[in-house]
Amino acid sequence: MDLRYTAAEEQFRTELRAWLAETLPTLPEKPDTGDWAGRRAYDTGFQRLLFDAGYAGVDWPKEGGGRGSSPVEQLVYVEELERAHAPYVGVNFVGLLHAGPTIVAEGTPEQRARYLPPILRGDDVWCQGFSEPDAGSDLAALRTSAVRDGDDYIVNGSKIWTSHAEVADFCELLVRTGPAETKHKGISWLIMDMDAPGIEIRPLRTIAGATEFAELFFHDVRVPVANRVGQENDGWRVTMVTLSFERGTAFVGELLQSMELLHSLREVDDADGSPNADRIGHLGAELDALWALTRRNVSEAARTGVPGIGGSVFKLAFSELRQRIGELGMDLIGRGGLSWDELDGPAWSRSAGGPGNAELVDTWVNSFSRTIAAGTSQIQRNIVAERILGLPKG
Repeated sequence: MDLRYTAAEEQFRTELRAWLAETLPTLPEKPDTGDWAGRRAYDTGFQRLLFDAGYAGVDWPKEGGGRGSSPVEQLVYVEELERAHAPYVGVNFVGLLHAGPTIVAEGTPEQRARYLPPILRGDDVWCQGFSEPDAGSDLAALRTSAVRDGDDYIVNGSKIWTSHAEVADFCELLVRTGPAETKHKGISWLIMDMDAPGIEIRPLRTIAGATEFAELFFHDVRVPVANRVGQENDGWRVTMVTLSFERGTAFVGELLQSMELLHSLREVDDADGSPNADRIGHLGAELDALWALTRRNVSEAARTGVPGIGGSVFKLAFSELRQRIGELGMDLIGRGGLSWDELDGPAWSRSAGGPGNAELVDTWVNSFSRTIAAGTSQIQRNIVAERILGLPKG
């Protein structure tokens, strides 16, 4: 493990920082949260700028349209985007952070050539069809079926908590191709065209008022066998590759954003005259430790090609830490937490240079999902206990 940046990586940082300083002022105004067509255009438009400048998929292979750099350079890339407050993946986080890396690791040459370049250019947006109403944390209990019919699978069933399905072109879909009693051994990983006949999308409104999740219903949807990633009934192993990326590296941007948010809260707390030095200090120390763990996971990925099970340690710790940061923000704004609208007033308002109450309320509310998304905290504890500590299965 080497946690130091090389001269070449620092040179990459300097060049990227200069490009961001030149490019970001030219971006259009960010669309409203509920404007999904506008958000897709905004996010994919910036992705195309990154692609044209040679910064899209810096750690993806060149044959997939990427830069072919190391995961460490990808870490530098995320650092600089967060520092500059640049857009980061947005509605296509599944394609860029989950499906794309999985196809890089497990896909055929034909699949890589077909699907990777459009993701990096911002042409195609992906969603994830994993969880089901009765198979969330127990993902191996999924019941959506795919029955072989010649060169196609015929898919029937449903999925839930499908992020950005309303703007997606493709879905990374887990289906049961073996008998129900086979559990993990009867699952396959498919690429599904979201324009295929028989797909019904029903948006779900969250506690935050957003409709970024949806239910999907499949009625005799045909998916080509050629769209299967990995062998039939080997989808659980492929899924573990997907989840290692989701848990190991997909939250890096949020980690850096949390560091910046805590710094702002420290300044606001000092200005308010009611310091919470010990509390903020502990949170800051935990963030620093997670940053070191992230660099360790990235160092491992540089050697093996995937982040490894250390990603579960990170995901577990970060998701619960994010909730405590949200609670700190709500404590600081006091009665301001009763309103989701931006308010003028005391030292915690934007006029004092810190985050406004609307941002802090949003951070707190959305933090509840962090211990559920990408595997609940209970699931992560089981993984850590069994695969890292070697304890018997519960």
